[in-house]
Amino acid sequence: MLLATVVLSVALAPQAPPEESLPPLPPAPEAPAAQEVAPPPEEPAPPIAAEPAPAMAVEPAPAMAAEPAPMPSSATQEHIQAGLKAFIRGRFSRAQGEFEKAYDADPESAAAAFYLGYACYKLGEPTRRMNPEKQRAKELFAKAYDLDPAFVPVWNTK
Repeated sequence: MLLATVVLSVALAPQAPPEESLPPLPPAPEAPAAQEVAPPPEEPAPPIAAEPAPAMAVEPAPAMAAEPAPMPSSATQEHIQAGLKAFIRGRFSRAQGEFEKAYDADPESAAAAFYLGYACYKLGEPTRRMNPEKQRAKELFAKAYDLDPAFVPVWNTK
């Protein structure tokens, strides 16, 4: 194992280019005297202006999670919890109903938008094509991300 590591590190290490120079190119063959053409006259290059390049406006990047997301109301939280219980049991229609209530109670809740979107996706999942449920899920996922880019669903937390 150690030998393989050493061999790979040597093989993948950056190597310096060889120090020998390439042989000089042979001189170009001379054109016959009858076909000799005078080179075009060279025009002087236009002067380069010493003006500085225009400064580009740099906007600061938005903070991902500078402010914590506002806490959802107790009614919203109760509906989300009820929806999660139904979702875990595979009752996606019931979960969708609970998440819909949570979303109606607080349309600015990223959690309500995300979970409602996921329930919509699960209901539209048996078909391979895009359907109204999947389209709604796509819109709700986008809204949840817009509301809180740092939102993490509860099943992704430890």
